[in-house]
Amino acid sequence: MKYQEYRFDSIPSTQDFLREKRALGENAVAVARSQSGGKGTKGRSFESREGGLWLSILLFHEGVLAQDGFLMMARSAVAVCKTLEDYGLQPKIKWANDVFVAGKKICGVLTENVCRGNLITSTLFGIGLNVNNALGEELQNIATTLREQTGVEYDLQEVEGRLLAHFFAPFAFSEYVERLAFLGEEIAFCVGESTFVATLLGVSERGELLLEVDGRSVKYAYGEISLSKGWERA
Repeated sequence: MKYQEYRFDSIPSTQDFLREKRALGENAVAVARSQSGGKGTKGRSFESREGGLWLSILLFHEGVLAQDGFLMMARSAVAVCKTLEDYGLQPKIKWANDVFVAGKKICGVLTENVCRGNLITSTLFGIGLNVNNALGEELQNIATTLREQTGVEYDLQEVEGRLLAHFFAPFAFSEYVERLAFLGEEIAFCVGESTFVATLLGVSERGELLLEVDGRSVKYAYGEISLSKGWERA
């Protein structure tokens, strides 16, 4: 896969940078040593200190159906998991887009699909992986890093190379499902202001979470698995 490469010591956001490059119509990867304006899900701020791997990937497509948009998210989450597995860890994906190790978040993934009609023309992937970076005090109980888990300081370019190799390798959706956290377990699921207990059965290729609630199988396209009040299982 050919792509234009951009590297920065510091930038507000690699995601914002590549979004502005979309008009060029070129595949691209942007990597920053640190970000001052990183964003996570729902626009939440994402701490991006030096020592982590902060990158975005812009890919253009031909013949990819809009209904397969979730597979873009799944591909990137699996690439992160395979990278961490290379270093001896056992990551799990917390639906839909967070990667956890030992019950703590180690990576966040974002995807933005642009569609024309019923086809996806391009996807912007954002990946923020905690590698050697220090974590702020407010994150130490809920997040972790590759260095914290293994006691080893890593070469960021090596980690990046492994991640991109896995990202561009052939992908099967089953690889996402088999790494899904809480599969077959009871979870606390939040939708709007309500929270209820359900058993997680799986996830569809369209990204719908498959749950068993009061003996019935139901699907949810949005919501959040709660990790509070005793639900901190890896």
